[in-house]
Amino acid sequence: MLDPAPDAHILDCCCGQGRHTLELARRGYAVEGLDRSHYLIQKARAAARREGLAVRFREGDAKQLPYRPDTFDVVAVLGNSFGYFETVQEDLQVLDGIRRVLKPSGRIALDLADGGYLREHFQPRSWEWIDTRLFVCRERELSVDGQRLVSREVICDIEKGVIADQFYAERLYTKERITGLLEKAGFSDVAVHACESRSTRNQDLGMMARRFLVSGVVKKAWTPVKQRAAARARHVAVLMGDPRKPDPVKPDGTFDEDDFSTIDQLKAALAGMKGYHFSFLDNHDTLVADLQRLRPKCDYVFNLCDEGYANDALKELHVPALLEILQIPSTGAGPQALAKCYDKSLVRGIARELGVPVPRGIFVHPWERVYDVPFGFPVIIKPNCGDSSVGITQKSVAWTAEELSNAILTIRSQLGSDVSLLVEEFCTGSDLTVGIIGNPPAPCTVLPVIEEDYSSLPPGLPRICGYEAKWIPESPYWKLSSKPADLPPETEKLMVRCSLLLFERMGCRDYCRFDWRLDAGGEPRLLEVNPNPGWCWDGHLAKMAKFSGISYPGMLKMVLAAAEERMGMAPAVALAVGAEQVPVEADSLP
Repeated sequence: MLDPAPDAHILDCCCGQGRHTLELARRGYAVEGLDRSHYLIQKARAAARREGLAVRFREGDAKQLPYRPDTFDVVAVLGNSFGYFETVQEDLQVLDGIRRVLKPSGRIALDLADGGYLREHFQPRSWEWIDTRLFVCRERELSVDGQRLVSREVICDIEKGVIADQFYAERLYTKERITGLLEKAGFSDVAVHACESRSTRNQDLGMMARRFLVSGVVKKAWTPVKQRAAARARHVAVLMGDPRKPDPVKPDGTFDEDDFSTIDQLKAALAGMKGYHFSFLDNHDTLVADLQRLRPKCDYVFNLCDEGYANDALKELHVPALLEILQIPSTGAGPQALAKCYDKSLVRGIARELGVPVPRGIFVHPWERVYDVPFGFPVIIKPNCGDSSVGITQKSVAWTAEELSNAILTIRSQLGSDVSLLVEEFCTGSDLTVGIIGNPPAPCTVLPVIEEDYSSLPPGLPRICGYEAKWIPESPYWKLSSKPADLPPETEKLMVRCSLLLFERMGCRDYCRFDWRLDAGGEPRLLEVNPNPGWCWDGHLAKMAKFSGISYPGMLKMVLAAAEERMGMAPAVALAVGAEQVPVEADSLP
């Protein structure tokens, strides 16, 4: 229909698991696929690897195509993947984006259900076998305005019962309406091509019963190339905790030699980045004045102040809030995300709402003295709001009601009687961490999942990575290390999918870490969301990066690059750390 040249660059938009993308690649075309679903993109990447096909797959929103103008010769939306948004305006937004990324005289191809036919001939109810174990039941009806076909699909397993129950609605475009929409979006020479669906299965074809193909041409000039100003170093202000002030998180209440050594490691890593000039802010008494002074010449703030304003963890969100008030862009989570993630019970509720598995647990109010645990022991007790594992020690794991009461008394004596607590079932399986750099649904890097290695811990001590492991050198927990996790593929996929889902729902930005544990049956359970995870050279994020071959400076650069892309900044001058070029858009794992 389009007769693309052999060297045509093709985008398969809304590619799903890539069946069209892969077929085009087999036929020798330079093609890449884009889809909103992390799960389907992972399947597409796996299929391409198995066949040795050089195909790039990206996660992204069809309404915000993550490509530069004038990139593709052809953009195809196949398999009836157009028209699932709520409004025609959103469909037009997709077409506007496609027009932008097409080259002059580039062509679009849409594969659509014949809306006029389906409006008169759709089957209100049907069912069919997908394979020898699965069958699907469907119900369909027209929307009130008659413009969309609303479908309910119930997928059943002959042994497990219902495994999916979902609704979706497809806009019923006629040939005349889609032609008018394409012309409104700026396409010319719109043509409709007949397409008859055939099936040897003799079962319900649903939306694919009768289709038509539509093509169009974009007649536009090449997008003017902006003349880049004379190269200059990007000025980034690094905002950190205040070493002059007490820090109640640390055992001695002050910054110590390890803290200053960690800061030196950070400064050394940043110093090697070409194209940047970094200045450091750590005096919180003069912070507002310093930021106002720097504002005219500072591109953005690298917010590494996870201690909180004036080293008060409750005021961690105050730092990005201040930056927002001063209208200074910054890396990392905003104040709303920090507020939500600081409340562990709130995170649990949001996770459950999204279908993300969490341990069973109860919230304990400050005034409560009787604790009814409806799910049995062992349990772990922790402050509902807290940072740096404060209040979580080996005594936080209780195996009896008496140990539970003692643990609660210990935390309250340490942190105050007005502290609310969380009592959760203690998951005895692997202690796992998922790290993400980027901004889903745009392409992002999911770092290798790591597991805490408790093999050096003496028998009898609970397997937790708490306060002692982070702050008490003489503790047996101090020697804990991390290793790449060895997980069943389906378990890892579930954790990654849920982490990406929570990343977006919680409003995280640029990078985030998710703590998980497996229960006694090997099922993953979310523990915490860390929206501004530790940035130090020996922290969990750096460990995960190292296992994927990314250096500490490389990890920091990836965070900066993710923030710059989110802020709409052009890429900074290429980074050179030794001979390493940082892979800013590394493929997601697994």
